[in-house]
Amino acid sequence: MPLNDSAPPRDPTAQPGRASTPGLAFYRRQIALLEAQDIEGLMRQYHEDACLLTFEVVVNGRVAIGAHLQRYLTSLGGLKLRSTDRFAEARDAIIFESTLATGTGEARVYDVFVLRDGQATHHFAGVLSSPPTG
Repeated sequence: MPLNDSAPPRDPTAQPGRASTPGLAFYRRQIALLEAQDIEGLMRQYHEDACLLTFEVVVNGRVAIGAHLQRYLTSLGGLKLRSTDRFAEARDAIIFESTLATGTGEARVYDVFVLRDGQATHHFAGVLSSPPTG
């Protein structure tokens, strides 16, 4: 299934007058790198000893996270941001929900990143809804 990128993504983080913050900059880089399937760039988003936690997997370390993200993006057939549905940030963390177009259909996901010095130390992620399988 081809990715549908005919409509620009809805992005509540792009409100006029909204100041850029370190968390927002991290979020925008993360999305751009995922869409480009830039694994080296994605790995630079994480601290050397970062942890990625989902209900399906726990991945420790930047290199292992990079390998996991490569498998994940391959299994999806790529992804394109459809919308950022919710976004909030604190001094050292961001949380967001987004809708993605993937090679397998549309998915709604959430992510939480704990940040230090512009990189993720912890990444919690999950799927809110995805295309039926089988």
